[in-house]
Amino acid sequence: MTDDDKSAPDSPAGPTTSLLVAPRDFVCMQPFIFESGQTLPGFTLRYETYGALNAARDNSIIVCHALSGDHHCAGRHAPGDRKPGWWDNLIGPGKAVDTNRFFVVCANVLGGCRGSSGPSSINPATGRSFGISFPFVTIRDMVRAQKILCEHLGLSSVYAVLGGSMGGMQALQWAIEYPSFVRKIIPMACTARESAQAIAFNEVGRQAIMQDPDWHGGGYLAGAGPRVGLAVARMMAHITYLSDTSMDRKFGRRKKETAAADAYNFDVQFEVESYLRHQGQAFINRFDANSYLYITRALDHFDLAEAYGSLEESFRSVEAETLVVGFTSDWLFPPDQNRTIVHALLRAGKRASYAELTTDLGHDSFLLESEDLYDLVHGFLECAPVAAPAPAPATDSRP
Repeated sequence: MTDDDKSAPDSPAGPTTSLLVAPRDFVCMQPFIFESGQTLPGFTLRYETYGALNAARDNSIIVCHALSGDHHCAGRHAPGDRKPGWWDNLIGPGKAVDTNRFFVVCANVLGGCRGSSGPSSINPATGRSFGISFPFVTIRDMVRAQKILCEHLGLSSVYAVLGGSMGGMQALQWAIEYPSFVRKIIPMACTARESAQAIAFNEVGRQAIMQDPDWHGGGYLAGAGPRVGLAVARMMAHITYLSDTSMDRKFGRRKKETAAADAYNFDVQFEVESYLRHQGQAFINRFDANSYLYITRALDHFDLAEAYGSLEESFRSVEAETLVVGFTSDWLFPPDQNRTIVHALLRAGKRASYAELTTDLGHDSFLLESEDLYDLVHGFLECAPVAAPAPAPATDSRP
């Protein structure tokens, strides 16, 4: 649920050059049944890979992106590209996720708009975009589609799954859904359930889109649609990815040099206003409004305790060793929500640990330069997986 569209600087721990990569499309021709009961006759996932698969086919790492991200998590598509993948500071030769050792896979989620099947895809039955006739998507649907991609790639198991925000939700779902297939997970800046506040933020964004007269009930044409509503949704959401301290340091109350001397108007006057408008305009050029509706609704429905009866029960089948990383200034998915995941895993008898990094950069902290984060990820990946202890037997608390 975060801002993945930033230029990620090269990691100081790794080389100054990035991998050259190219996206690929996996087309599944088998019917896919969504949690909602709706179906597609097949689907497409756009993905990228980095590094090489070993002979045992068990050195793969699945990277899961957040709300506004996509499959391009590392490297560059051509020499001299200004903008590398959104986690290029973490993934690459000699970096924390070392592509000299691991085969890294990142796919645009089902329901997305960057090459994977979603609302903007063409419905073969009508010859037009699905729009809001596309099946409703859940986090579990996203993960199940990724698992089919893994089977296509011939992976015998997955060494680790990692991601932040919505990517962390997917990592948790991977460990629950395919326990014997996943050895480690690293959810960051994550939660086991969307809070009322997070759902409220999502709803404001959706209303900005749906109240835009150019939304047309989701039936807008390609290249058109609710551009104003989507930009406003992005502006509002982007505020939740930052922190008060980081915004004050970056912008303060500084005014634009071009601001009119007469302040009694509604033109851009403050630098923070200009920044948010830029974020909104950049977003509408690369993201589909209906995908925004679908993915935020998938986030709203994510509640492991409700889905499995309790949070501990949701983790009962998990075999993966887990490292959860929280960030002190994250007020969207704050540290206590991250710790709750670890406590429930431990109560379920699983091997889990928690690391909390002190930052003032807000929810987006997991995307930014951090030697401490690099060290955590590198150390956790380098350690051989340890078997989980047997869960303690249930005790009868009746008198």
